[in-house]
Amino acid sequence: MRDAIARAAVGDDVLRDDPTVAALEARSADLFGRAAALFVPSGTMANQIALKCYVEPGDEVLCAAGSHILWYEGGAGAAIAGALMTPLGDGGLFTARDVDAYVRPPSDSTPRLGVVWVENTHNRSGGRVFPFDGIERLRALTRERGIGFHLDGARIFNACVASGIATRSFGAAFDSLSFCLSKGLGAPVGSVLVGDAAFIARARRYRRMLGGAMRQAGLLAAAGVYALAHNIDRLAIDHANAKLFADRVSHDFRVLSAPETNIVVVESTADAAAIVARAAEKGVLLYALGSRTIRAVTHLDVTEDDVRRAADVLCETATELERA
Repeated sequence: MRDAIARAAVGDDVLRDDPTVAALEARSADLFGRAAALFVPSGTMANQIALKCYVEPGDEVLCAAGSHILWYEGGAGAAIAGALMTPLGDGGLFTARDVDAYVRPPSDSTPRLGVVWVENTHNRSGGRVFPFDGIERLRALTRERGIGFHLDGARIFNACVASGIATRSFGAAFDSLSFCLSKGLGAPVGSVLVGDAAFIARARRYRRMLGGAMRQAGLLAAAGVYALAHNIDRLAIDHANAKLFADRVSHDFRVLSAPETNIVVVESTADAAAIVARAAEKGVLLYALGSRTIRAVTHLDVTEDDVRRAADVLCETATELERA
């Protein structure tokens, strides 16, 4: 990947003549069977651009409880798009019935519902895969009601590998989607928005407004081109390593749900932040989701032996703190 970056042909993407960015966007659109795609610096920017494409200030967004747009984007959906975020369901999932029961008749007294938003896989729920039959029912409902339907697919390739559902099936199910080139695909930076030509034209303007238009961006896009060519199928290794990690720590922690992809969330009796800090001193990096919950993520830089050691360190650290 570093070699691909060094050898990248570049132009000026603001003027739309960077050949490597163009290649990345074309490959991304083709993967999902859509007309166009747009390279952006981050997943958060991809989400905020998508929100701007669907809502006006005061409009409403329906999303899963615990979604990234609710928890990890600094309130940007309200500050930038002026969106009212309404969470539904539990564990990263909600149903067409949930949406149908919530939707209100149009009125000057109620916000307009601009978009139904799915996160797949769902980060805070331990990398949970949103069942595709549920997506199809939501697709039918949103079409019937004239509501936008967007996929925050930061980890959509994990969902594809775990479920066996093809990328083009997801592309056909949603009006638009995004995915991250970092995370499991291993690129250093970047995300891609995918949709029809009109959506991407609108998104391109908002990218400019938000400061995401870059010049010789092919240096970054080259990593994405490499990732899409080499790092999708290998995600199954990360999924197997996550299951191994969960099994090894299950005697000392409560695993909140059996890992479906590459994320494991566990509950501890000791303070999560203290465990994470001490584990970091031993060379194992984890993330405290809450006062008693810890997230571990496997990826292409983590081997099976690394996973075994990380699990042992986590268990040892928790025992040390409980005895202190």
